[in-house]
Amino acid sequence: MSQTKQVKQLDRVIIRFAGDSGDGMQLTGDRFTQESAVFGNDLVTLPSFPAEIRAPQGTIPGVSSFQIHFADHDILTAGDRPDVLVAMNPAALKANLADLPKGAAIIVDSADFTKRNLEKAGYDTNPLDQLGEVNDPLADFQVHPVDLTGITVEAVKEWGLSRKDASRAKNMFALGLLSWMYGRPTEPTVKFLEKKFSKVPDILGANLAAFKAGWNFGETTETFVVQYEIKPAKMKAGNYRNITGNLALSYGLVAAGVRSGLPVFLGSYPITPASDILHELSRHKSFGVTTLQAEDEIAGVGAAIGASFAGHLGVTTTSGPGIALKGEAIGLAVMTELPLLVINVQRGGPSTGLPTKTEQSDLLQAMYGRNGEAPVPIVAPQSPGDCFSAAVEAARIAITYRTPVMLLSDGYLANGSEPWQIPSIEDLPVIDPNFATEPNHTSKKSLGEGGSGEPDEYWPYLRDEETLARPWAIPGTAGLEHRIGGLEKGEGHGNISYDSVNHDRMVRIRQEKIKRIANSLPPLEIDDPSGEAKVLVIGWGSTYGPIGAACRRVRRAGYNVAQVHLRHLNPFPNDLGAILKSYDKVLVPEMNLGQLSKMLRAEYLVDAIGYNHVYGLPLKAAELAEAVGALVGEAEGKDVDLGEHGLNPPADHEEAPVS
Repeated sequence: MSQTKQVKQLDRVIIRFAGDSGDGMQLTGDRFTQESAVFGNDLVTLPSFPAEIRAPQGTIPGVSSFQIHFADHDILTAGDRPDVLVAMNPAALKANLADLPKGAAIIVDSADFTKRNLEKAGYDTNPLDQLGEVNDPLADFQVHPVDLTGITVEAVKEWGLSRKDASRAKNMFALGLLSWMYGRPTEPTVKFLEKKFSKVPDILGANLAAFKAGWNFGETTETFVVQYEIKPAKMKAGNYRNITGNLALSYGLVAAGVRSGLPVFLGSYPITPASDILHELSRHKSFGVTTLQAEDEIAGVGAAIGASFAGHLGVTTTSGPGIALKGEAIGLAVMTELPLLVINVQRGGPSTGLPTKTEQSDLLQAMYGRNGEAPVPIVAPQSPGDCFSAAVEAARIAITYRTPVMLLSDGYLANGSEPWQIPSIEDLPVIDPNFATEPNHTSKKSLGEGGSGEPDEYWPYLRDEETLARPWAIPGTAGLEHRIGGLEKGEGHGNISYDSVNHDRMVRIRQEKIKRIANSLPPLEIDDPSGEAKVLVIGWGSTYGPIGAACRRVRRAGYNVAQVHLRHLNPFPNDLGAILKSYDKVLVPEMNLGQLSKMLRAEYLVDAIGYNHVYGLPLKAAELAEAVGALVGEAEGKDVDLGEHGLNPPADHEEAPVS
């Protein structure tokens, strides 16, 4: 007879599913995320997986994990430390144990703690055999050994699968158990399984049976006597969906094509973690999207530039190694002054580095990584959902100013997810390509005796007075025939020129054109609630969440700090210099060794202080809060103790609701 279940209210929970890369942890985490999104929680996720297609089974390098932080209030990150770890084997336990706070719950598949698996993970003895003993290595945690494999095999035996195939459904058993523990709706997962396995009834039946068995196990077993409830979060009215950064970026490119009236052409070569954009855009031919999986990185960008010359919105997607290969072609787009979106989903480097880990160390590459004076605007999204708006903004700049634009996403944004309010198409900016349709230069012949005095030639390098953008003529337009290439252009007429004075002038014009983009940018938003802060924390890209969470912690402890986040990194917004000079101290957290810090120091002569980690993981809010607090103390000449909001308690949580 089961005990009466208790229901405990929580405002947030951080769960990490971890197992072998063949255990379906990404699918399990994704389904739990979708359940939480349907329920109405705010959430942020952090998938993590090996770079190898199939890493050695049962080893620590082969561990795949998926972390989700969900709450009844606005949250900003996937969380520093999991409250719950679901470990499918010894390697998953060992790889993640150091991340857990004291008191965390650990659910382990006891069936996988075999002698062979323990040896692969580097265990001399089975830690589950020592539970409750004096030398218990897991004494600081609530450990729940469950025979996930055995119960799953028994639950699905009616479907006639081999033990090996039946055991593969254990991730659905774990999902069912966690869905019961946290009151998740089960309908989304049932519908998903019915659609995914509609053509294989035995696999469908086994997965559904395992999922329901996990739910029933939680309901009936005495192992778990508490069920937790996390209420839906209060959000602005509107339609929401859960979305990853790569999916949002793909939709943003489609939307940019719709709002500009241009066909979208993607020339790309598959590379982690950007490949999903190619996969997604290939599904949207109905929106005028053409995708080309080129033979290499250089061919991909070359095709995109050709498409832009032909009047399309040319796009190429890649990661840092691909940007290195595309460098000369991007310079060609600078010289020909054609719209081009270059999307870099950053990963750990250098060279092939850490393909599945996140980093933001390509900023200086985006800024300077081309031969000659080849300035390129740089745009960076701050969250998975913001990748949509960043793509539209990058397209606006590229089309309006006739320039390649670098969009810097990263692996954390690309694979992470959050609830995203679906915008109304009418709220998106209209982007006018303003194609040239008539001659724009009056020749001496037209001005001469008997001439009409009307424009009779097309000069491809005349300038718009406000933007300095050159005209864009679709090849084949009668009377607008022209030729462009990678050699220096003569001002106005665009013919090849080796004149030194002309070259100096053209270099300065191209630089000034990029500089003028800043005139179209809105004022920066300064998050300084008290108005009395002496310390400013400034960041870019995916550090937005950890920085925001850290600033919340510092403010809750009773101290003042301001935050500014940059979307535009070249050119900087016009008001940035004045903002930086209005604070005594400036802290710049980055997942690199100080690239934005260098740029701010060079541009504004400000003593920017770097906070730099390159672990291949997002910054931790608690550790960053301590650094912010220390700088606040230095600026204000007093001791700062964040207390419960800092690192002091080992079971620290992230953001609490702002009062």
